[in-house]
Amino acid sequence: MRTFSAKAHEVARKWWIIDAQDQVLGQVAVKAANLLRGKEKAIFTPHVDTGDFVVVINAEKVRLTGKKEEQKSFMSFSGFVGGHKTENARARRARHPELLVERAVRGMIPHNRLGRAVYRKLKVYKGAEHPHGAQQPEAAVLD
Repeated sequence: MRTFSAKAHEVARKWWIIDAQDQVLGQVAVKAANLLRGKEKAIFTPHVDTGDFVVVINAEKVRLTGKKEEQKSFMSFSGFVGGHKTENARARRARHPELLVERAVRGMIPHNRLGRAVYRKLKVYKGAEHPHGAQQPEAAVLD
């Protein structure tokens, strides 16, 4: 018996929608990462992009447990002297709430060319409105 290996151009892609309102950030990110990679499909192949498109709505209403709202910090460095910036989760939520979900998902997918291709299929919106209604996304159930 031969081992099955999926081919990227033969994969049927679906669209999923995840409502992040009052959901824990980590659980939303795990579900999104698994759908993006295609890990829930029978044809999953580790070195091929077999995943689906994922739309996350209500990113501003995602929940952080414990004291993470104040204590979790995000760091960026421009490369210049004095270019080190940090902000906590509350400041990031106020400035750009989509980044909370995007960065959590990015950390859960491979950090290589495959991961960059997978990451492009993630669409995150801070409100309940999104422009992907024509794709008829199905609601994904968080476990």
